[in-house]
Amino acid sequence: MRSSLTMVGTLWAFLSLVTAVASSTSYFLPYWLFGSQLGKPVSFSTFRRCNYPVRGEGHSLIMVEECGRYASFNAIPSLAWQMCTVVTGAGCALLLLVALAAVLGCCMEELISRMMGRCMGAAQFVGGLLISSGCALYPLGWNSPEIMQTCGNVSNQFQLGTCRLGWAYYCAGGGAAAAMLICTWLSCFAGRNPKPVMLVESIMRNTNSYAMELDRCLKP
Repeated sequence: MRSSLTMVGTLWAFLSLVTAVASSTSYFLPYWLFGSQLGKPVSFSTFRRCNYPVRGEGHSLIMVEECGRYASFNAIPSLAWQMCTVVTGAGCALLLLVALAAVLGCCMEELISRMMGRCMGAAQFVGGLLISSGCALYPLGWNSPEIMQTCGNVSNQFQLGTCRLGWAYYCAGGGAAAAMLICTWLSCFAGRNPKPVMLVESIMRNTNSYAMELDRCLKP
C-alpha cells in the first residue's frame, strides 16, 4: 500500500490529527473556567457548564451537581460566548476535516499532491486562526452576571476575580497555535510531486475515455 505523502507528510498527518483532536475535545469539555458558587466548584466552557443553582423548597438556592449544555443558544450567558461558540466550532470542524484527509493520504496513492498539501495547510491556518479568535473572545464574557456570581462578583472583561482558567482553554489555544505554526509549515512538504510518466498516463487515459464517449455520441 503506497502513500501519497512524504516522510514529512506522515509527520504532518499525525500532528494534524493530534491538534484537531486536542482542540475539538477541549471545545466540548466544560473546563475552560473554574470558580465556585454556594460552596460548590463550578466550571464552564463556551456552551456548557458543570454545577448550577436552582430554586429548591422554600425558594432557597441549591446546587445541582451535574454537567450539561445550555438549553438553547440564546441561553449562553453573553454575546461574546455565543460568538466564541460559533467561531471555535467552525475552526475545530475545519481542523478535523483536514486531519481526516491527511490520514487518508497515508493510505491512498495520488490523493494529496504537493499543491493540495499546501492548500490543506492554508485551511489549517484558517482553522487555527478561528480557534485562536474564539479564545480571544472568551474573556469578553467574564462580565456577565452568571460568571460574576461564580467569580466572587468582582470579575470583569479580562479580569477573572476569584476564578481561574482551566486546562481545556490552554489545550484549545495550544492546539490552534500548533496547527497554525507547525502543521501549516509541514504541509508545504507533505505531498509528493506527481511523476511525469504517471501524469502522462493519466492524461492519456482521460483523453481516450473522452474520445470513446464522443465516438459513441456521433454514431447514428
